[in-house]
Amino acid sequence: MGRSLFHKVWDAHTVRRLPSGQTQLFIGLHLVHEVTSPQAFAEMRDRGLKVAYPDRTFATVDHIVPTDLQVRPFQDDLAEEMMQAIEQNAKEFRVPLFNLDDSRQGIVHVVGPELGLTQPGMTIACGDSHTSTHGAFGAVAFGIGTSQVRDVLATQCLAMDPLKVRRIDVIGRLSKGVYAKDVTLNVIRRLGVKGGVGYAYEYGGPVVDAMTMEERMSLCNMSIEGGARAGYVNPDQTTFDYLKGRPYAPEDGAFDRASAWWRSMASDGDAAYDDRVALDGSAMAPTVTWGITPGQSVYVTEKIPDPASLPEEDRGSAKEALAFMDFRPHAPIAGTRIDVAFIGSCTNSRISDLREAARVVKGRKVARGVKALVVPGSQAVLRAAEAEGLHEVFTEAGFEWRGAGCSMCLAMNPDKLVGRQVCASSSNRNFKGRQGSPTGRTLLMSPAMVAAAAVAGEVVDVREMMD
Repeated sequence: MGRSLFHKVWDAHTVRRLPSGQTQLFIGLHLVHEVTSPQAFAEMRDRGLKVAYPDRTFATVDHIVPTDLQVRPFQDDLAEEMMQAIEQNAKEFRVPLFNLDDSRQGIVHVVGPELGLTQPGMTIACGDSHTSTHGAFGAVAFGIGTSQVRDVLATQCLAMDPLKVRRIDVIGRLSKGVYAKDVTLNVIRRLGVKGGVGYAYEYGGPVVDAMTMEERMSLCNMSIEGGARAGYVNPDQTTFDYLKGRPYAPEDGAFDRASAWWRSMASDGDAAYDDRVALDGSAMAPTVTWGITPGQSVYVTEKIPDPASLPEEDRGSAKEALAFMDFRPHAPIAGTRIDVAFIGSCTNSRISDLREAARVVKGRKVARGVKALVVPGSQAVLRAAEAEGLHEVFTEAGFEWRGAGCSMCLAMNPDKLVGRQVCASSSNRNFKGRQGSPTGRTLLMSPAMVAAAAVAGEVVDVREMMD
């Protein structure tokens, strides 16, 4: 019986089995940002510890940085304190830092792949929930807490529980106007926000095989929203073509040798899985969340469900969601008025995301009363977009063109919802208060759908605006 990529990578990085039954797992790449690292570095300092592998540790700033005015000191005292902390810690512990004055700065899950730091067969850790993004490359990537950030800094290891593996095949072919974001929302809708607990998700099938690397990153990014500890795609020629020539990727003959090894780490054709699920991508339509978890979604052509029609374990959350969102059962999601449109986040802020949104926006104007933002995921994405003139398309339509950062995804910066505003968002979470206002309401959708909503002033089917 063959083995899955997960088990191959896990075994290759196992240091020893611990008495607790956990595995001491070596971490090949540790990514750090300014929010979850200050306490970890402080504990390192208090104990007189050094970073075990500075050459495997990289830091960036993204969560709290303003995306408009970036004059220091920041107006937010806590944000400025966090910035000073990571600057001091990176210098003291000799960790490379992609700061605001560095052309490599951006959202941690955008810059890791685009620099070639993220590679197949790796174990990757970061103090951020959406570290599963890096699994798109055939890596096993975990989001970790602050105490674990300390552990990896000090030892380059984590104590981890073994996981089961669920293979998710997406069959058929996506139709026009349906994107990787719609696929991941449908996976969560089908399996539930807790369906992946104890699992790593392996994504495959014709739809996933046909995806670009940026699409695969969007797919893997939200694995955590379905409860999975990690999500990944087996590496293939698409992966290798993306990595070749990246700053931290192997060069020349070393790249060919690495590619051969990477290919060997892919799941065997006869690999055993703990569970298998198939979804029909051909049947999928643009998807919009209506509730307060990413699992509460419908196609844009569907109506909001009646809690009574749902499984008993989902009814309480559905009733809570309807009350919070001020929605009625059986009402269409299309036509929901919006106040804010946000294109960005580690889920959907790459150049392909901006291109798709710009296709919808070009020649149109943002609806009156809608505040619309486009926030590139990195300075490299910003430069690429401006080289193509995408920023002019957005600004001429009435969008605000911003600098690189997390922005309104989690609102640990000046970009926040106000009061009961409704936001069409390309981000990954629609929890209560997620975008800065305790009463603000978030509708998750693809960047193209956000662009369409910005122009219409309400949720619409983006397919009606496409050539």
